[in-house]
Amino acid sequence: MTALQTLVETRAATALGWALLHSVWQGALAALILAAALFSFRSARARYACACLSMLAVLAAFAFTFVRLQPHNKQDPKPTHLVIPTVFDSQFAAEAAAGFHFAEALPWIVPFCIAGVILFHLHSIAGWIAARLLRRRGVCRAPDPWPERFNQLRVRIQLSKHVSLLETCMAEVPLVIGYLRPVILVPVGLLAAMPASQVEAILLHELAHVRRLDYVVNLFQRLVEGFLFYHPAIWWISGVIRSERENCCDDLVVAASGNAHAFAAALASLEETRTAAQQAALAATGGNLIRRIHRLLYQPKGYAFAPLFSSGIVALVIAGTLAAWQAGSPATAAPVPQANVNPYTKWLDEDVVYLIDDRERAAFLSLTTDEQRNHFIEQFWERRNPTPGSSENAFKTEHYRRIAMANKRFAWKPTPGWKTDRGRVYIMFGPPDEIESHPHGMPGGKSNVARTVLADKKAADDPLEQWMYYSIKGIGTKVIVDFVDKDKTGDYRMTSDPTNMGKSVKKP
Repeated sequence: MTALQTLVETRAATALGWALLHSVWQGALAALILAAALFSFRSARARYACACLSMLAVLAAFAFTFVRLQPHNKQDPKPTHLVIPTVFDSQFAAEAAAGFHFAEALPWIVPFCIAGVILFHLHSIAGWIAARLLRRRGVCRAPDPWPERFNQLRVRIQLSKHVSLLETCMAEVPLVIGYLRPVILVPVGLLAAMPASQVEAILLHELAHVRRLDYVVNLFQRLVEGFLFYHPAIWWISGVIRSERENCCDDLVVAASGNAHAFAAALASLEETRTAAQQAALAATGGNLIRRIHRLLYQPKGYAFAPLFSSGIVALVIAGTLAAWQAGSPATAAPVPQANVNPYTKWLDEDVVYLIDDRERAAFLSLTTDEQRNHFIEQFWERRNPTPGSSENAFKTEHYRRIAMANKRFAWKPTPGWKTDRGRVYIMFGPPDEIESHPHGMPGGKSNVARTVLADKKAADDPLEQWMYYSIKGIGTKVIVDFVDKDKTGDYRMTSDPTNMGKSVKKP
């Protein structure tokens, strides 16, 4: 469980989680644009190209988003894990449980997605191994005169790459296996059982796959399916690619043979013995055979208004996407330090602004080299280490936990949580032992924590929070701090400073 938590708490996991979330609308956008393109184009080559570009665009958008969300400020000192305290006031715990923060849970998606990617790629590897076995077991050389006629078909389709023709007793449909040394496997008896013209058409179809380098696209397709297995749009786009790939090969067969009816009859014959072909191989029975036969015999025509309709869909989708992207995610909307901000200035004026005393501040400002400043910072934390010399500084860890909680819980508009009054008190003294909240003003009678003397009725209507600390070292016991939102905007201001006992401590 420790290794899993370590993975989830990394910045890469957060960036990957947001990239996975953004890929949902990115894939939907690519699918909508592809749908518009399919409505516009009737050419199988154009539709196939659009589908491949859509899948590539989704993968590229995912990679770009992941890189874009990665932290790139290398000048910052080595980050400390900012973990929300696990033990704090019960009312804080109840509020944290009631207010689910999606950004915190998002990185937990990453381990499950990684596991899914591994499983899908293991399945692909198993399919590849099965295809390799299919190539080596139960095969024999095709009978004469088919090897010679096969070479003639290869020349006719203008394919220079050497391809072998083998018969197999382990497949029921013709298919192509292999990338570097492709082999076309045909079921035993198919070459003798079907008319020669139909067999030639089927072999031309398989050779077309090799000529078009479809096995390369198929490999890329399987990789993308494995990485983005969770997205329905990817599987739909992948289905379009497979369907249009077969249509492209069908068109090459018709162009080479000039007989669409003979090829349609060959496909109809194959339909009788069709089984589910392995995705690691390319088979003549890919796609929907009935639709392919209908397409060969009755070529569909495009629609005159299709480009205008598609352009409208694309324009609407792009406009909506740009608006969503401008809104940004919480991860990107959060204020990011500028690249030219001095990390030592940030450490002095933000990280330890409530810890460092005047003498230490003056000493730090007098330093002239980064080496001296790094040594000062190291000694600063070591002086406050409850167990000097240990690698884990509990004081430092707790301090940064408080900063993280303040930024998460008390931020107000552009003001980060550590700058607000509640954030400052939380960082200095930790979570209160008791908290009483009155978002609609102070009710009449006694409160559970303290009795507050209010100047007028208007003040009684102001939203109020009261924090009680049982004991604060150097200040006293039963210290109560009031925070009032006079303007009712969510900006709670402290009515008195708890470090000044004479003014701030209100006792019940």
